[in-house]
Amino acid sequence: MGKKMTYYDSIAQQYKKSKQLPFRLHIEAYTYFHLVGNLVGKSLLDLACGEGFYTRQFKLQGAARVIGVEISEKMIELARQEEAREPQDIEYILGDVLELDKIDSFDLVVASYLLNYAQTREQLLKMCQSIFVNLRPGGRFVTINNNDSQPPQSYLTTEKYGFIKSTDSPLIEGTPIQYTCTIPGSDQKFRFNNYYLSAATYEWAFQSVGFKEVRWQKPIVSPQGVEEFGQEFWQDFLNCVPIVGIECLK
Repeated sequence: MGKKMTYYDSIAQQYKKSKQLPFRLHIEAYTYFHLVGNLVGKSLLDLACGEGFYTRQFKLQGAARVIGVEISEKMIELARQEEAREPQDIEYILGDVLELDKIDSFDLVVASYLLNYAQTREQLLKMCQSIFVNLRPGGRFVTINNNDSQPPQSYLTTEKYGFIKSTDSPLIEGTPIQYTCTIPGSDQKFRFNNYYLSAATYEWAFQSVGFKEVRWQKPIVSPQGVEEFGQEFWQDFLNCVPIVGIECLK
C-alpha cells in the first residue's frame, strides 16, 4: 500500500482535475449521494478522501462532523489547502485504512474507490474491519467502487466518458485492472491500478466483520445529465456498469 501512496502523490493534481469529467458528476456523484441520503446533523468518516472533493460536499450537505482519512501526503496537502482557503471545520488525517484504529463511532463511514485497492481477501477484510469498528450500532457504510463484475470485453466502451480499463491477465483474485483517464479539456492521460476481487469475496468480507445487510446499487444518471447529454449518450455506461455503489448496515 506504501507504493500506492507514493504513486498517488505523483498524480494528485491530475486526479483532482478528473473530478470534472461529466460521468463523475452525473453518474458517480449522483449515485453516491443517492445512497448516502440525508446528512443533516450526522457524523461522517470519509476514508480514502483524496483531496477532499466529496468530504467538502458532505459538510455542505449538513453533516455535523466530518473527518477525512487519506494515505497520500500530497492529496492531504491539497485537502488542507482547500480547508485553509475556505474553512469548513473538517479534520484531515494522514493514514492507511489497513492500519486504522477506532477514531470514534460515526453515523456513516463512506469511501469513494477504496475497497478496489485491496489486492487480497485478507486486505479487504482488514479494510472492512477498520470501517466496521468506526461505525455506531445501526450506522451505515456507503461506497462507490470499481465493478469487478464488468466483463473485460466492455472495458473500452467507456472511452467516450474519459476513461478505459485494461488487464493483461484473466480475472482471478488479485488481478490488476489498469484505469487510463483523460484529463478534461486536454489529451493528457494518467493511469492507476485497481485489483480484482469477486463479488463473493466482497460479500464474505462484509459478513465476516458483522454487517447485517449488504445492498448493491447500479449506477444512476442524474436528470441534469440526461437533459444535458441525452439518455442515449449514457446508455453504454449503464449497459457495461463499470462502477457500482455498495451500502452496508451495522
